[in-house]
Amino acid sequence: MTIERFEDLEIWKEARELCKVVIRLTEEEPFCRDFKLRDQIKTSSGSVMDNIAEGFERGGNKEFIHFLGISKGSCGECRSQAYRSFDCQYINQETLEDLISRTLQLSKKISSFITYLKRSDFKGPKYHISEPDIQSFDEP
Repeated sequence: MTIERFEDLEIWKEARELCKVVIRLTEEEPFCRDFKLRDQIKTSSGSVMDNIAEGFERGGNKEFIHFLGISKGSCGECRSQAYRSFDCQYINQETLEDLISRTLQLSKKISSFITYLKRSDFKGPKYHISEPDIQSFDEP
């Protein structure tokens, strides 16, 4: 399988879903009135997907790996902000657990993808990824 667009990457699709969840949460009261935290968590969740896209579009493994590292960091930032949101009582325990689960799972997949790219002979601009390799991103 050849990945020719970042939109084909499962990690980008999951990052997009995380971003959509965060956007929906931050539109609700009282979260929507805490402009600073609202903007921070929206920015960090958006950064996860945006850095995957930017790294992919750079066309080489070294830069892609660099941007995936930034994406992973943004995922951790989003997770930390989820705890802050809970502590401010903007989200409930169930929502917190969902965000923690999403960010941990995505972070593990990004790490697995970084490891795969470091071992890969392919150097972009197209990434050849087999189905077993894609499935391995689901493993911690």
